[in-house]
Amino acid sequence: MDLKQMKVMPAPADLKPEDFRKIGMDEKEAEVIQRESISAWQDAWYRLRTNKLAMFALCVLIFICVAAIIGPMISNYDYYSNDYLNTNSKPSAEHWFGTDDLGRDMFVRTWMGARISLIVGLAAACIDLLIGVIYGGIMGYYGGRVDEIMNKFSEILYAIPYLLVTILLLVVLEPSLGTIILALTITGWINMSWIVRGEIMQLKNREFVLASRSMGAGSGRLLFRHLLPNAVGPIIVTVTLSVPNAIFAEAFLSFLGLGVQAPIASLGSMINDALTAWEAYPWRMLFPAILISLTMLCFNIFGDGLRDALDPKLKK
Repeated sequence: MDLKQMKVMPAPADLKPEDFRKIGMDEKEAEVIQRESISAWQDAWYRLRTNKLAMFALCVLIFICVAAIIGPMISNYDYYSNDYLNTNSKPSAEHWFGTDDLGRDMFVRTWMGARISLIVGLAAACIDLLIGVIYGGIMGYYGGRVDEIMNKFSEILYAIPYLLVTILLLVVLEPSLGTIILALTITGWINMSWIVRGEIMQLKNREFVLASRSMGAGSGRLLFRHLLPNAVGPIIVTVTLSVPNAIFAEAFLSFLGLGVQAPIASLGSMINDALTAWEAYPWRMLFPAILISLTMLCFNIFGDGLRDALDPKLKK
């Protein structure tokens, strides 16, 4: 291309005011917020909703909880009445899950057992939450000598075999629902305290904590108003994952005969009762085993999804 073919730029004298115009977005349009601002909890809920597997597990858990409440109410039978003329009957329109060796309706007893398991699991998790958060928060906030002494005490308690402590307590005290919850929470809070301790130790030297301390905030306010709310994500996930552990522990103790006593139904005790005749009457073990396995699986899946939703490192 030679000089004749090149486009000649206009001289300054040929420029007109309309030649000077803004190209691109207007200033007012540039200041408009294109996306509505959301909080961290709203963002976590949005990411949890996109996890289809976790939401399906949550729906199954809600169904199990509702069925454990209303399931025994919709049947004409109760969990303790014996019918020796109708023992070990197969599932039918009259007895949806069949009957056991004493003629008791398995449908009612299965959902009563699920109710007991959920009560034990949720109660143990709440007690572990209360003790673990307070104990771990004090360890992480004060540090030094206080942290060393309290941490050594929790390590010594954790070193004692969990099953041995539980069995000894159930042998000394009368087996009941309250005794099982107490036995599960003697050492169950230790993992929660260690997790809270680690989170508090990471947060206590942040700028917002130093600013609150410089403004005269006391230790209690710093711990319960600033540090623990910022560690609520790992705390919630730990609570969610501790529920299936408590449910399994209760079922295991009931399977050994150390859980709730007859005629109260428990999933573990029902499996134990059906163990001797499971080949001849498999439905007596099938329904309680499926229900406890499904409950624990859904809690673990939902806990994993909740952990992914609350972890800021996993944001896309």
